[in-house]
Amino acid sequence: MNSFKPHSSHWGAFSGRYEDGRLEIRPHPGDPSPSPLLGNIAAIADSPARIRRPAIRRGWLEGTPGNALKRGIDDYVEVSWPEALAHVSEELRRVYGSFGPGSVFGGSYGWSSAGRFHHAQSQIHRFLNVLGGYVRSVNTYSSGAASVIIPHVLGPYDTFDRKSVTWDAIERSTELVLAFGGMAIKNADVHGGGISRHVVRQKLGGAKARGARFVSISPLKDDFSEELNANWLPIIPGTDVALMLGLAHVLVSGELHDRAFLDGYTVGYPRFEDYLLGRDDGQAKSPEWAAGICGIDVDVIREVARTMARSRTLITVSHSLQRADYGEQPVWMGIVLAAMLGQMGLDGGGYSYSLGALGNIGKSQLAVPLPTLNQFNNPVTDYIPVARVADMLLNPGAGFQYNGKNLHYPNIRLVYWAGGNPFHHHQDLNRLRAAFRQPETIIVHETAWTSTARHADIVLPATTTLERNDIGAADRDDLMIAMKKLIEPVGEARDDYDIFAGIARHLGKFDVFTENRTSEEWLVHLFETTRQALAAGGHQAPAFETFWAQGEVRLPLRPDEGGPAHAFRQDSDASPLQTPSGKIEIFSQSIAEFGYDDCQGHPRWYPARAQADHSYPIHLICNQPRQRLHSQLDYGDFSRSNKIESREPVRINPKDAQVRGIADGDIVRLFNNRGSCLAGAVLSEDVRVGVMQLATGAWFEPHNSTAEHAMCIHGNPNILTRDIGTSKLAQGCTGQITKVEVERFAGELSPVRIFDGMTFVQAAIKS
Repeated sequence: MNSFKPHSSHWGAFSGRYEDGRLEIRPHPGDPSPSPLLGNIAAIADSPARIRRPAIRRGWLEGTPGNALKRGIDDYVEVSWPEALAHVSEELRRVYGSFGPGSVFGGSYGWSSAGRFHHAQSQIHRFLNVLGGYVRSVNTYSSGAASVIIPHVLGPYDTFDRKSVTWDAIERSTELVLAFGGMAIKNADVHGGGISRHVVRQKLGGAKARGARFVSISPLKDDFSEELNANWLPIIPGTDVALMLGLAHVLVSGELHDRAFLDGYTVGYPRFEDYLLGRDDGQAKSPEWAAGICGIDVDVIREVARTMARSRTLITVSHSLQRADYGEQPVWMGIVLAAMLGQMGLDGGGYSYSLGALGNIGKSQLAVPLPTLNQFNNPVTDYIPVARVADMLLNPGAGFQYNGKNLHYPNIRLVYWAGGNPFHHHQDLNRLRAAFRQPETIIVHETAWTSTARHADIVLPATTTLERNDIGAADRDDLMIAMKKLIEPVGEARDDYDIFAGIARHLGKFDVFTENRTSEEWLVHLFETTRQALAAGGHQAPAFETFWAQGEVRLPLRPDEGGPAHAFRQDSDASPLQTPSGKIEIFSQSIAEFGYDDCQGHPRWYPARAQADHSYPIHLICNQPRQRLHSQLDYGDFSRSNKIESREPVRINPKDAQVRGIADGDIVRLFNNRGSCLAGAVLSEDVRVGVMQLATGAWFEPHNSTAEHAMCIHGNPNILTRDIGTSKLAQGCTGQITKVEVERFAGELSPVRIFDGMTFVQAAIKS
């Protein structure tokens, strides 16, 4: 009988064994609350959705004129690995030689898989840099607005705002958590690179037992755990800034704000107060004004503000709020609200961005570095904000504004994607389909036949973590895991590293890319960085062979001393913020000088652009799923068990369902002027009236692939979302909220076949 071997994933550490054609998974014994997402892993071994051989799109292979227009609807031809590598190498040589590295876009946006070496983004960026560089993307779909606004206001992203408040501090000291956008425990099931202990539920429970209270501000009741008995404020989507301003007005009018803190630790507050009280525009941002916008009763606004002022209060702002029109504003205004309370740097008080969005945020920092693959330097200076990929492909040469710069979209001839699924995370998928028909060549490494693979010209089958050895480790997690191979590669799948090494050999770059190391030799080499740091710190520092035999090693943590916020509060001269003033920038002169009309010098209320679309009366919340990580392993057992007649479930308030004749379990059609999708109706009082919720991540399957506005029969909400930036400052993703109508579907129900794999044809060789 095979023994269980240690392994890791973004949603938890585990061990597994493969025996008699069955993959068995066990959570790590030290995890107090293992994620149910582990239930998706077993399907990796034998799913028909897996890509088993290299394949090339027929039109591209035959060189048919205008063949790019058939991406997404064309047939595929299976080829041997030598043929595939030869085609890829020839095309890279042509494009780099004729047009230069500025004509190549290195996609690879996405979580890919856990593991410090076999990390697809690191591998592809290293490879393309060896060839001369590539056009890159910056920021993320999750935090595109926050990652730009926070450096202006607090300093480098992920420094002050996410390293100053820990779960331990909340458990021992916080009296009130005011969670804008809620704090859904399901999101803390995952963390990039791995998570060995899920502690959020335990820590929040400890705070509640001590007497802490929670206020969840979200159109979804279950954006906070039921057992915490949070006070649910069912806000109208996209109006959080108006509520924040109303709360701030109560603080000022009642003289409940901390003027000493504002004077000593911030800049620009008087200019903001002029706006808040209506001195500069004639409109006081009173609780009455806010109530008329956000749908929260004026007396509730007043009481929440007063409770904030008399409690040790932690203000959190979720990722979801800044994935919308003017997404910079709630992040910035949340910081201002916390500064007005004067609790920045106090134990369990102040501000934390996206706390609960990732499982390890809120844990203590590691005291040693993690193994990291050198990606080399990229000499290409062109880049795009990540959510502007369709704009780039559709508008080569066009100008755009970003963070004070006037930039231009490059002319991309070749797209190389590994470790991501843009047909999951990008918005307005019909527009993305059109954008993907523009480049001359698209090359994709994939484990399964996702829609991204189905829009590629050359598809190379990649292994999953289960099919290779690696080192599992993540920031703020104190367990490094020997990720041991559990199954043989499915079909002819190869590791990304071996694929790139094979192409590099064709192009004369093998020695540079590989440094003449095998994958196993790379693991030993990368582990040494951490081992040396452990030894230097006087900690247990096993040799790689010992670590591999033991299966894991414990890493030391830094003490919880309040982080940068505490140091800043203790002595702002000795520990200034990395902002122009060294203080919290309530008013930013830098942003004001950019001259943007959609993001000015201090936070303010901008009515959402989507609100003006009265043709579609329902707000659709497109949030993270509870049954998978993004679109990963949508074919897994746990993900599929939540579907209704193979469609993604959509939650509807019973009042909205009743007027439309929709019953629980009905297949419904959601639609607007960008497209439509089918989903299975779930009637729920946990959704605000006038709001529906449809999680992202269902693999995109268009009903009529040739139609300009195809319908997704599986339930991907990004067929409905808008592909526009948050503002000129950040150009972030706005995919969290859109406006739709819904009706009971009465047509012939097409079967969902996206998990059935691919059928293949024969073709002539490209001349």
